[in-house]
Amino acid sequence: MATLTINGKQHNVDVPDDTPILWTLRDVVGLTGTKFGCGMALCGACTVHLDGTPIRSCVTPISSAVGKQITTIEGIGADAVGKKVQDAWVAIGVPQCGYCQSGQIMSATALLKTTPAPSDADIDSAMSGNICRCGTYTRIRAAIKQAAGGPAAHAHASAQSVEDRALALADQEPAAGRDVL
Repeated sequence: MATLTINGKQHNVDVPDDTPILWTLRDVVGLTGTKFGCGMALCGACTVHLDGTPIRSCVTPISSAVGKQITTIEGIGADAVGKKVQDAWVAIGVPQCGYCQSGQIMSATALLKTTPAPSDADIDSAMSGNICRCGTYTRIRAAIKQAAGGPAAHAHASAQSVEDRALALADQEPAAGRDVL
């Protein structure tokens, strides 16, 4: 039996010490916002905070969380920075399928807590462990900048310029020697 502090509340859980935090959150505690992606700490879908530090809950055993604070996507909105990130995500319209977004928000919140005005390089570094199969990276960057107090228009301008380039390329004839599907 272990006692875990999750989103400020104590939970007694009866699972083996090597049980990943992810499965304890989802299957025992009933907090299903944190997602299973790869099971190898490579995709970031399972990101939660352990004492404020983003970790991959799919490979982190509950024994390492005893006596520490676990914060999940369900609890991050109680934090001022987390709330700004969530609000920016909604304002920008970041999610497409949404599966990776809880992990993205958790990583973005951790970034802004340590680097309140991140550069593009800071964002790239902090978010590099989070994969979005829908490719919403431009909107993710814009939402992080908006949450940091910057302008929100960059996402729409960037998305529009990408769309404009794609349309322009679609109107061109293929280069000689190149097959078209």
